[in-house]
Amino acid sequence: MNIVFMGTPDFAIPALTALIHSEHSVSAVFTQPDKPKGRGHKLAPPPVKVLAEQNGISVYQPESLKKNADEYIKIIKDINPDIIVVAAYGKILPKEVLNIPRLGCVNIHGSLLPKYRGAAPIQWAVLNGDKETGVTTMLMNEGLDTGDILLTKKTEIGENETASELFDRLSLMGANILLKTIDALQNGTVTPIKQDNSKATYAAMLSKDLSNIDFNSSVRNVHKLICGLSDWPCAVTLINGKRLKVYRSEIVSDKKPNAKPGEVVDEKNFTVACVDGSIRLVEVQAEGSKRMRSEDYLRGKPVLKGTILNN
Repeated sequence: MNIVFMGTPDFAIPALTALIHSEHSVSAVFTQPDKPKGRGHKLAPPPVKVLAEQNGISVYQPESLKKNADEYIKIIKDINPDIIVVAAYGKILPKEVLNIPRLGCVNIHGSLLPKYRGAAPIQWAVLNGDKETGVTTMLMNEGLDTGDILLTKKTEIGENETASELFDRLSLMGANILLKTIDALQNGTVTPIKQDNSKATYAAMLSKDLSNIDFNSSVRNVHKLICGLSDWPCAVTLINGKRLKVYRSEIVSDKKPNAKPGEVVDEKNFTVACVDGSIRLVEVQAEGSKRMRSEDYLRGKPVLKGTILNN
């Protein structure tokens, strides 16, 4: 199969890797333009671009495939792909592009559609405390993740699993289901299924406005906030007036503590009271410091029992 691949971040790497090592041919890769990164704001290439160039695949980085994109549309038409594979590309494909490949454009999405259409399906599954999620391959149309479903694969979400850990797992699952989807399309053994729009939900892009930990909330909500925002934008609280990022946590008790919400009830294990339970902060990062286990943090910056964390 002659394939054009479109993707940008780490999530797309396993899928592109699987295609490179398959019997199929990746004729070109489309990815987003290089962007400034780090303190020096030097332009850095997307992960997909790096992998493609390492494997001698032509790379194209249009600002858009909708505005003044005749050059890139001609390139795709000249390649004449059987399939366009899309994995977290981050750009809208116009109808003119969707209609080019004879077997359509296949997207890998990190949820069990129609649940969690949109930009951050993996994080919102964790934030909302879902017990399971998965990956879906679908035939793309002009809507936002509204195309017909091809294949799905489910997986449980671990109680303490962070969004970044789930992200990595689903990217690998996506690569596996992609190869099965391509084979099924090639052999005519898959029947596209219309999505039930009445069951659709939307997973909005994350922002730092979500970051503040409210210990007046339930212990489970606090725990899932920490898990869901790890590694970005990261849950945040204040300790002695200074910001403390929290990357990982564990629920210690679901019994209402004899303490105020936000109060440190176990200074040795960095356990904090919530309104209906207590939670241990497992991995943290203080201002001007690096990310570390809480026991390492406490060695350098002991916390007194009774200290109130707040925002």
